[in-house]
Amino acid sequence: MSATETNLDVLAVFSHPDDAELSVSGTLLKLKSLGYRTGVCDMTRGEMGTRGTPEIRAKEALDAARILNLDARLNLEQPDGHVWLNEEARTAMVRVIRRYRPRIVLTTHDDDPHPDHAHTCQIVREAARLATMVRYDEEAGLPAVKMPAIMHSLFSRRIVPSFVVDVSSFVDEKMQAIKAHASQFYSVQSDEPTTRISERGFLKQIESRMRYFGSLIGVEAGEPFYVREALNVEDPVTLLTRPMNIYS
Repeated sequence: MSATETNLDVLAVFSHPDDAELSVSGTLLKLKSLGYRTGVCDMTRGEMGTRGTPEIRAKEALDAARILNLDARLNLEQPDGHVWLNEEARTAMVRVIRRYRPRIVLTTHDDDPHPDHAHTCQIVREAARLATMVRYDEEAGLPAVKMPAIMHSLFSRRIVPSFVVDVSSFVDEKMQAIKAHASQFYSVQSDEPTTRISERGFLKQIESRMRYFGSLIGVEAGEPFYVREALNVEDPVTLLTRPMNIYS
């Protein structure tokens, strides 16, 4: 789960060490169960966080990675709270994409209230395209790759999901991976300042959110995604006749 070079089928790129767990860990668990190689790339060490320390958060990220059975967990060590679409960040992301050659990248949507999240989305989209250009960053000695498909995890209520992934069988493991980031969430023993995500009921809200998106497709729990590109559907009959909620 270190930065050992390996090809990945799926790479989740998020801003802070608990973001992937909160957003897409059910999908990562499901894809792993289907035999795909999965990884997470954290843009920052979370050093601007109100609770915990970068060292604590690094250990928690590895604990969560073990629960998710990731093939790689990386950290680009961009400055927390100051993630920007700039040449340094784009180049760092291009090198990750070229080293790990993911077929699909999961990341945030640019309509996200946290600036780091919105900028991470922009960095990923630009880097994914630049990684296909042979002459970009030639000095690194990494070959150009085919552009990966990009799935955006949704937070904004203004964006309608393109699809919802059924993660009903992975709710417990997802919550375990989230709770591995113990410094960030509610604890009766903690005397650190309270944040939005460390409020007593926050983790219940995460579960409720999964239940809501699951209800849209007639299952117990789901994770929503948006894709900007048109989808190439081989068999629309199979796609559209899978069990789903008939009440729209």
